[in-house]
Amino acid sequence: MHCYPEYIESNEGWIGKVPITWKRSRFKFLVTEKPKKSNMQLQCGSISFGKVVFKKSNKLTEETKLAYQEVLTGEFLINPLNLNYDLKSLRTALSDKDVIVSSGYIVLNSNEKTVHSYLKWLLYTFDIRHMKTLGAGIRQTITSKDIGNCYAYIPTIAEQTCIGDFLETETTRIDHLISEKENFIKLLQEKRQALISHSVTKGLNNNVKMKDSGVDYLEYVPEHWVVKKIKFNVIKIEQGWSPQCESYPVSDDISWGVVKVGCVNKGVFNPLQNKKLPDELEAKPQFAIKKDELLVSRANAKEWVGSAAVPQQDYPNLILCDKIYRIKLNKKIADPNFIAYFLGTERARQQIEIDASGTSSSMLNIGQGTILNMEIAQPNLEEQQYIVESLRIRTKKIESLVKEANKSIELLKEHRIALISEAVTGKIDVREEL
Repeated sequence: MHCYPEYIESNEGWIGKVPITWKRSRFKFLVTEKPKKSNMQLQCGSISFGKVVFKKSNKLTEETKLAYQEVLTGEFLINPLNLNYDLKSLRTALSDKDVIVSSGYIVLNSNEKTVHSYLKWLLYTFDIRHMKTLGAGIRQTITSKDIGNCYAYIPTIAEQTCIGDFLETETTRIDHLISEKENFIKLLQEKRQALISHSVTKGLNNNVKMKDSGVDYLEYVPEHWVVKKIKFNVIKIEQGWSPQCESYPVSDDISWGVVKVGCVNKGVFNPLQNKKLPDELEAKPQFAIKKDELLVSRANAKEWVGSAAVPQQDYPNLILCDKIYRIKLNKKIADPNFIAYFLGTERARQQIEIDASGTSSSMLNIGQGTILNMEIAQPNLEEQQYIVESLRIRTKKIESLVKEANKSIELLKEHRIALISEAVTGKIDVREEL
């Protein structure tokens, strides 16, 4: 792609150099704020990562809905609130549906100087490169006046149309590539899960003789495996400590941290999921995270409660929190990694979710008995360790492919952002690309 023949400095940090033929204008001459208008006939909506979406409204009162404002197809919606709390969400969108939204949103209409398809991407770039630096107050909120007083450089209507059409084509292509890679990751994760599930419930020998386990969710298991409750492997089960902690994680080897419930994530222990213990509180070293101990989440969202993981090293400055069970096993008969793998299988997950209690799926609890009384089919320790080692080798290959795919997705997203920015600010001339 070519550049424009000649550029000038815009003196706007988020824009940089612009084609000499582009015209400088404040946003207030390009868009106008729509007066707030209620419309109880429309569904409720909101903005989510650059798109206007429908949202559940069954819990909203009629009085609340009456205070909502209308945004129609072809109008622009901006979320001006809490810019400092959320730096990842995309806060501008060209609406493709008729909805009513909170009165806290800003609704804008464009004028004859701009083309919708171009202005959509200009506001996108303005959002990620400049808008989040604006705002005032504790909640760092901006107004339509703040936006209106900012400068942009605008090409002709014909060029705007070309840029809009080009970006629609290219972003659709990139989004399709991202979607393909996300589907590939999903298939890899399903393959990994199926491999683990089969290995810890059926073993590695496909020709071994099977028997009826007598347990519905276990079905048939290798004949030489023993079916028993997990508690017969357990020496001790305990919970940790959850004092009021700093919001930021431990960053050195001297300070103490308390792990968050998210440190146990479907078979993986993440030590970075922690909060710093305030200096004035005395640490409790007896709760320090230790290698090869089975950790199980006792309180979490439905899809995470009961997640299990085994730390692969000691973490002497990280303390167990009270939302996680620490289970010490008799290592003469049980490998903690084998038990953790089993607790992550779909069959075990179904039992955990059945026994979980709570009033909301966003936070469920399981008692010690849920884990301790769960039936498991176990080979001898040597075979458990052999299965665990085999799974580590085979899943490592899958995880490597997932990592590569995720890296590729991040590069595509970065390219998408850069391409949009370069097109709407004139760093590339796309008029001959269509």
